[in-house]
Amino acid sequence: MFKKAKRIKNLPPYLFARIDQLKEEAIRKGIDVISLGIGDPDQPTPLPVVEKLCEEALNPENHRYPSYEGLLEYRKAVADWYKYRFNVDLDPKTEVLSLIGSKEGLVHMLWGIIDEGDGVLCPDPGYPVYKIATILSGGIPYQIPLKAENNFLPKWEDLDSKIVKKCKAMFLNYPSNPTGAVIDKKGLEEAVSFAKENDLIIFYDNAYSEITFDGFVAPSILEISGAKEIAVEFGSLSKTFNMTGWRIGYAVGNPYLISILSIIKTNVDSGIFQAIQYAGITALNNLRDHPKESAKIYQKRRDMVLSAFEDLGIPIVPPKGTFYVWVPVPEGFTSNDFAALLLEEVGVLVVPGIGYGEYGEGYIRISTTIKEDRLITALERIKNFLRRDDWKSRRPSLLLK
Repeated sequence: MFKKAKRIKNLPPYLFARIDQLKEEAIRKGIDVISLGIGDPDQPTPLPVVEKLCEEALNPENHRYPSYEGLLEYRKAVADWYKYRFNVDLDPKTEVLSLIGSKEGLVHMLWGIIDEGDGVLCPDPGYPVYKIATILSGGIPYQIPLKAENNFLPKWEDLDSKIVKKCKAMFLNYPSNPTGAVIDKKGLEEAVSFAKENDLIIFYDNAYSEITFDGFVAPSILEISGAKEIAVEFGSLSKTFNMTGWRIGYAVGNPYLISILSIIKTNVDSGIFQAIQYAGITALNNLRDHPKESAKIYQKRRDMVLSAFEDLGIPIVPPKGTFYVWVPVPEGFTSNDFAALLLEEVGVLVVPGIGYGEYGEGYIRISTTIKEDRLITALERIKNFLRRDDWKSRRPSLLLK
């Protein structure tokens, strides 16, 4: 009998894989499922980006192996974007690296930094990949509790100093998946100060920087004085330009850490198809205002979700970033049970908060990456169900575990 490697055995089930299974089971039962689950933009990639891909795909020069680090022109476009957007200066040769989407960079970065038994501080609730990447690298994940009373921001003084001393690095992610919380420059200054005091590297996931509302503008951690000494920031074109399926991102920041990530990638992948990189250059250089239009769409949808739950007597603090709404679960239900109940009873798929960590219990995450007519239908189904006199007596037969 073949045996899995220990690193695989220690992995928790990947949340979205199980959600996909339950979605398919519900569809087979004849349920019209409306998915408010995975955050995958429903808006199309801008046409000039698609046209540039088609043009470059016809060039045989782009059919060869790309450079491991990424085209210098692409890395320069990223550096120019950072100057335009954050007033941050980057050397495209040493401080920018192309990624096959930011997710692979987050994972591979740890391979180059973490040794067996090293600790990594991970936001809780947080993107599950932080914990998974830590386990795959042989490290030990430790929580950074993010609580509603602290606006889902770290409270550094509450972390156990003995645990912090075991850690080599920490992940931060704002605007936050799943909570939608945001952080300002003062908050980032506190994070950088804490990291320097405790000899920690910061891996800053800024994938949702361009999806913000109510006048808030998300900063880069590299705007903070001294941050480049200890930090790498990860970003992608996925949410910014509706390019999730294109798999193109970047890592920027400390040149030594970037060089370590480059060594890992040189040994495990062969870079991004050059035609895609040229399309990415078009997005970064020529479509800088495009994300603002997307943000208007997501803010309208966010407000629709807030209004629906306010009608039910469930007020929610409006998230100022991402396309997610972090909704409290009604009393008497776990997040798993409530999410399963909505799927089974009304065909609406949401994500249970426990999937994002211990401190995610008591919430569900709703994604607004869906056409408005379907979002309206989903919200009406939820409202009608929760207005029934008997709904609290219902229990799901599906298991979201």
